[in-house]
Amino acid sequence: MTNPYNIGLDRNQANYQPLTPLTFLERAANVFPDHVAIIHGKMRFTYADFYTRSRQLASALTKHGIKRGDTVSALLANTSAMLECHYGVPMSGAVLHSINTRLDASIIAFQLDHAKAEIVIVDGEFMPLMQEALALAKVSPIVVEYLDPEFMDVNATVGILEYEKFLQLGDKEFEWLMPEDEWDAISINYTSGTTGDPKGVVSHHRGAYLLAQGNALTTSMSKHAVYLWTLPMFHCNGWCFPWTLSAIIGTHICLRQVRAEPIWQALSEHKVTHLCGAPIVMSLIIDASKAIKKELSHQVQFFTAAAPPPQKLLENMKLAGFEVTHLYGLTETYGPAVVNDWHQDWDNLSIEEQAALKARQGVRYLPLEGLDVLNPDTMQPVPRDGRTIGEVMFRGNVVMKGYFKNPDATEKAFAGGWFHSGDLGVVYNNGYIQLKDRSKDIIISGGENISSIEVEDTLYQHPAVSVVAVVAKPHDKWGETPCAFIELAEGYQLEAEELRAWCRERLAHFKVPTSFEFRSIPRTSTGKIQKFLLRSYAENL
Repeated sequence: MTNPYNIGLDRNQANYQPLTPLTFLERAANVFPDHVAIIHGKMRFTYADFYTRSRQLASALTKHGIKRGDTVSALLANTSAMLECHYGVPMSGAVLHSINTRLDASIIAFQLDHAKAEIVIVDGEFMPLMQEALALAKVSPIVVEYLDPEFMDVNATVGILEYEKFLQLGDKEFEWLMPEDEWDAISINYTSGTTGDPKGVVSHHRGAYLLAQGNALTTSMSKHAVYLWTLPMFHCNGWCFPWTLSAIIGTHICLRQVRAEPIWQALSEHKVTHLCGAPIVMSLIIDASKAIKKELSHQVQFFTAAAPPPQKLLENMKLAGFEVTHLYGLTETYGPAVVNDWHQDWDNLSIEEQAALKARQGVRYLPLEGLDVLNPDTMQPVPRDGRTIGEVMFRGNVVMKGYFKNPDATEKAFAGGWFHSGDLGVVYNNGYIQLKDRSKDIIISGGENISSIEVEDTLYQHPAVSVVAVVAKPHDKWGETPCAFIELAEGYQLEAEELRAWCRERLAHFKVPTSFEFRSIPRTSTGKIQKFLLRSYAENL
């Protein structure tokens, strides 16, 4: 039956505009032009400055041949230039490709070729890496070098256009391009590629707009919040916070390197209200010396989206003045799309009960339409008993467009009308989900499924354990058994037999690791443990 309200009432310029987070900056500059938008060392940029510089960048890119749908790559630290790229690049109609600064040259070359980069904007510190990558790549993009005043150990590269001079080529009044369709791509971010070539995750303006607002609403960020950049902006576009801060007229505190002293200095000097990071960033903050730490006059919101932090770390963060909230998401969901929404009556529970609740990933973000734990074979929801394991799946406007030039992977990811995360989890009777493992990390021993996260949680309860990662180790009889890699807390010494006994008291016998290896645990630049490397180590033990 035809809907009569759809007849003769069409979209037009007066009643419809494509959603894009770029309008957040335009509004901020018009309404609060003098409010400080960016603090980077001694530099201060107001929202009027931020908007003008972003428009100049868009104009300069256009003058150098960039058009709709082209790719502009950025190999930058958490600097003002990286924030400008999040606006200036899509304002030119191009797609922003943020590159992980910890990657090796061959992977960067693959990404540049796959995305067909037309221009790359490179931090001077990373110029040797980019030059090595370009020597391996097939594309020959224009190179623009950003010389960060906060990083003095670098000189301009001969023959390379410098970023500030590049901006001066742009028009301050440039009429930047709105997307023709909110479904247009705004960015491409590459997955880690631990099992093959990385996949290019394509995000659109609509999703970025919604997730950016969802960040503010879900985390209760107030107007003029102060955000410290401990999360790499190259990681899922900084979880869309580069766009969120403009929506709430907040202030970005740029941090080139994640170190304890500048973090504590910024927390105190700039009255930081929010920051994000993996549990390793929390440990860095808490483990700082008394000479570095400062007494905070206000509570700071810390959002973490990796494995659940150990209970003792949560307790220490609370004592230091931080409120920790657990988020969860993937590159394919623009960053966090699940939040551990806290109930006030949970404050009356014991510390142990609160820690157990905080370990859950939670419920869907406001802009996410669907979140469930399904049986991937039947595509039916698993029982809400907190025990039955299924695959975590997403559905809605903050799910990626798909994988760039990879239709097979896209079709597989969206099979059955849901995005398949590859994460295994359970769901409780209140609808809160909890991850139990990545599908590739589940350990199958003698036909029994063992959650590496369950074993890790048990080991984290031991006071001597600072960091732990559990992976599968090949076994002649059982197929595979758990192998635990351990970093000890400072001042502790420990034998494997003590940890084995600890696990036997708390776990089913078949879940107890057969090997305990005391060593440094490899991590990515965002603090995630690289289990694929640990699995290769375990195979050779």
